[in-house]
Amino acid sequence: MNEERVRQIVELEKQAQAVREKAACQAEQLPAQAEKEARDLVEQARADAKAQAEKLIAEAQAEEEGEHLLQQARQEVERMKAQAMGRFDRAVSFVLNRLTERE
Repeated sequence: MNEERVRQIVELEKQAQAVREKAACQAEQLPAQAEKEARDLVEQARADAKAQAEKLIAEAQAEEEGEHLLQQARQEVERMKAQAMGRFDRAVSFVLNRLTERE
């Protein structure tokens, strides 16, 4: 019976040694794994930031272009208004001349 107990103890010690070795191996791998995960996270954050920046730039450019087009449209409206007023003045003069000719 003592021999059986000794064998069990030896077997338990072997299992404990295997667990320690496995734990030591995993402990050695953890820093490298953590570093890789950190690099991956940083890279993903950079990619996300770049995509967001590109989106914001595109929106800003579209807004700027829209403002430019709006400004051009306002200038065109002012030009057309000035033209119309010039024509209106000529039309009034024409009508007044016609009326004075009839009298």
